[in-house]
Amino acid sequence: MQSLSLQQIAELVQGQIEGEANGSITGVAKIEEAESDQITFLANPKYAKHLESSKAMAVLVPPGLSPCQGPVRIVTQDPYLAFLKIVIYFSPPEPLIEEGIHPSAILGEGSEIGDSVSIGARVVIGRKCRIGKGTVILSGTVIGDGAQMGEDCMIHANCSVREKVIIGNRVILQDGSVIGSDGFGFVPINGVYEKIPQVGTVMIEDDVEIGANTTIDRATIGETRIKKGAKIDNLVQIAHHCEIGEHTVIAAQAGLSGSTIIGKGVRVGGQAGFGGHMKIGDGAAIGAQAGVVKSVPDGVMVSGYPARPHQEELRKEATIHRLPQLLKEFKELKKQIQQLVENTRST
Repeated sequence: MQSLSLQQIAELVQGQIEGEANGSITGVAKIEEAESDQITFLANPKYAKHLESSKAMAVLVPPGLSPCQGPVRIVTQDPYLAFLKIVIYFSPPEPLIEEGIHPSAILGEGSEIGDSVSIGARVVIGRKCRIGKGTVILSGTVIGDGAQMGEDCMIHANCSVREKVIIGNRVILQDGSVIGSDGFGFVPINGVYEKIPQVGTVMIEDDVEIGANTTIDRATIGETRIKKGAKIDNLVQIAHHCEIGEHTVIAAQAGLSGSTIIGKGVRVGGQAGFGGHMKIGDGAAIGAQAGVVKSVPDGVMVSGYPARPHQEELRKEATIHRLPQLLKEFKELKKQIQQLVENTRST
């Protein structure tokens, strides 16, 4: 069984031990569930109430936490990041498939496969594709003609990377994601919708992660682009000609209509919807289930439907919550006024 002494952990996370430094850790757990041979962490102050009752041998904590009884403390600037380092030590990532090309995989004519690439069962790679070294492609994935993929990518099972899509380095596609499907482009002619050819592409830059069953449509012409470091959750729809800025995060079930431009460092909550042909400024925040119908300036948080500045939305919701009481008071005042009118007439 693997173990780490408290001193080794302190060195690993560049932390300072407060309390008895003897003992060894054999695993990790949540603060409420940890046992006497495990370590946990405290990053959110609301969980501090569990410290005294926790059975953990040690806990990673931020500087300045008030003293109390409980596990040995290891003080570190970022307890969550430190905890992840320990998790990786006890559960190091293992290869999902063996290096090499499975016999059932199909490689199209003229495709270039880099060194140390792993290709799983029933993978289909089209003609004139390029797969960078160290990339892993799991079973059932289909890569269209002329697609390019960089180094050290992880393509999980049953993904679809359509023709001429370009993917950078260290990109992760979770199961079932579809990159480069046709944009939703139709034009009515004599009462019949005719399809507009979708001849553009999708460009995914380095260090992007795309969630399971997320769809990113190709542009009609030009490109749909996901910029460096963006993280997109499961079941997200990104329409043609959209642009997602660097290090932006988009939670599950959000939907972007065509030509939406999202800046860098933006946070988008789950089930948010965007009307299209708008720009979301750098550092903006979009609340869950927000309906965004116009552009949002840099650094502004919006929520609600239609989306408006968050504090304004909170005031609106607070007012709506008070409506039953206000209605009751209004009826009482109306009754009093009617009584005053009757009294005045009688005199």
